[in-house]
Amino acid sequence: MVRWRVLFYGTPEFALPTLEALLTRHEVVAAVTQPDRPAGRGQAMGEPPVKRRAREVGIPVLQPPRLRDPEWAGRLAALGADVAVVVAFGQILPATVLAAATRGSINVHASLLPRLRGAAPVAWAIIRGEPETGVTTFQMDPGMDTGPILLQRSTAVGPEETAGELAGRLARLGATLLLDTLEQLDSLSAAPQDHARATLAPRLGKGVGWLRWAEPARSLVNRVRGCNPWPGAAVATPAGRLVVWRAQAVPAREPAEPGTLVALADGRLGAATGDGLLLPVEVQPDNRRAMTWEAFLRGARLGPGTRLGEVGA
Repeated sequence: MVRWRVLFYGTPEFALPTLEALLTRHEVVAAVTQPDRPAGRGQAMGEPPVKRRAREVGIPVLQPPRLRDPEWAGRLAALGADVAVVVAFGQILPATVLAAATRGSINVHASLLPRLRGAAPVAWAIIRGEPETGVTTFQMDPGMDTGPILLQRSTAVGPEETAGELAGRLARLGATLLLDTLEQLDSLSAAPQDHARATLAPRLGKGVGWLRWAEPARSLVNRVRGCNPWPGAAVATPAGRLVVWRAQAVPAREPAEPGTLVALADGRLGAATGDGLLLPVEVQPDNRRAMTWEAFLRGARLGPGTRLGEVGA
């Protein structure tokens, strides 16, 4: 079994399975993570998950505000790492930092590159209705997820799987793939990406979750799934803004104006769309806890014929 001295870059929960996997087989010389930031309603300073775990196991932690500052490349090179591993770190690494480890830097990316390059590949895979996604390890270069591919592993996207649920699976799959990559590193031949096939997965903003009733119900359900747990899929109702966390697409018995609440044969209420009905399952009004769609309708006293609006319209 090959044992490497690894410099680890990562910040959120998604990076933790890879860090844990590295600890079982390799020497992690330091963990580089984002600075502490305010979080929650009280805006108290919060530590990144990678920082908390690294401190628990005694790994030195570095939190550079900007890795582009000239002094960082030398500081990182002085750690004497054989290879750097990058998982959802959150900053672009300049060429001098990528070269700080002897064997360069390897990224664990949550898509089958060159598809879905960017900050939010898991969410966009679901929003765009991709039936399959996966994880890729690649040798990093200064571009955005453009380096040559080392290994890939695919997985089907579950029909009701949310971005949060899929991210958990891909994080574990990526950890296993990274261990395989390091074990085979001396024999692997990195394959250049076909840039003509590249698609982008940009960072999510709140507006990505705003539901537009003219779209087909299946597309709206995909957006609901892809925006769970963040930023949430939002609609406007007579009772105020509502986030839809889970929903189903069902056939419509007759046409109705998009956004109109329509009664199903079993008495449930769905919202008319450009094609079919959107049937919310779990929702959350502003400043309240999540609840069932039926409980919300009872409390808001909404019935058939009610028109739902669009946030930001």
